[in-house]
Amino acid sequence: MRKWRSRSTLVVLAPGVSLLLAALGMIPVGRPTGIAVLLIGPVIACVWSSARRTAAVACWTVLLAVTAGVLRRLLGTPGFCLEFVVLVAGGALAVLNAARHTERKAALSRAAEVASASQSALLQPLSVEADGIEVCTRHHSPVRGASVCGDLYDVVQTPYGTRLIVGDVRGHGLDALRTTAAALRAFRDLAYLTPGLADLATAMDARLAPGLGSEDFVTAVFAEFAPGEVRLVNCGHPPPLRVGKRVKLLEPPQPALPLGLRTAPLPHRVYLQPGERLLFYTDGLSEARDGEGVEFPLLPRAAEALAQPSNSDALDALYAMAVAHTGRPLTDDVVLVLCRATGVTGAPLPARAREGISPAAGP
Repeated sequence: MRKWRSRSTLVVLAPGVSLLLAALGMIPVGRPTGIAVLLIGPVIACVWSSARRTAAVACWTVLLAVTAGVLRRLLGTPGFCLEFVVLVAGGALAVLNAARHTERKAALSRAAEVASASQSALLQPLSVEADGIEVCTRHHSPVRGASVCGDLYDVVQTPYGTRLIVGDVRGHGLDALRTTAAALRAFRDLAYLTPGLADLATAMDARLAPGLGSEDFVTAVFAEFAPGEVRLVNCGHPPPLRVGKRVKLLEPPQPALPLGLRTAPLPHRVYLQPGERLLFYTDGLSEARDGEGVEFPLLPRAAEALAQPSNSDALDALYAMAVAHTGRPLTDDVVLVLCRATGVTGAPLPARAREGISPAAGP
């Protein structure tokens, strides 16, 4: 990248200096000297180059101006002195601007590195098996140079069973990263203390709301695994897919607002037999569009990708299908979480954790 910028600077400056010298040569003696026009060189340099290179260009233009003044015998004339002062002052300002530009670029680079490290620490890839459930995750971000995004996921073991969250914070950048961290902290704290899954969602809503802006929110889907079934609470998030003999969208019994908007979700449960899989995802996948605006056909592609025996291979295949559909890298963050039931293990949840559960959805 640095080499490319250096070459671009030289390509711009070389014809520019030649043009300026030609213009200088056409100015008759006795009229305004025209040396101030050489300031264009440092101005161009401060946009594309470092402070050191801009200073070199500024010194070169001063040397050209002095040379022109000597050859034309204009040194000491009022017009020459005035334009020479303008040239020197402008060159100094160009060097200062280049230094500030370099500092800002370095600061942004450091911020991106910090955000990337923070995001990696928050969203570590998972490939684990616990309580008869295999969990595999993938996280893809379109942000160049960092993985700063608003997508989130986590899996924890609690007294009420294995619990999972997949969510999407509105927006991107460092503000979204801060909200992502707050949401994950809240989930990790409250998942161990809150018996009901819907109560967990409302408790997170109450904790996150004070720190969100008027237009900020977090869509989220919660899952709680038990022998032979999974309990779900959906707060404005794309519904998960159950993949077994057929693919089915697990829509919530009624829509609920995202976290941060005083949500009041209704929990429901579905059967999950050994060998069946649950796919959780963010809207970066379901809303991926091709050049004609056609959305990614999620259900048939998920059925095709999840025919892979390995969870890891299945997720990689699904993401590759989405990229092939759009014909270019996806422009939004994508989180994929695939869960597979390996057997009926563990103990049923306490009765208080089942309160408010809607009737089970059959296969």
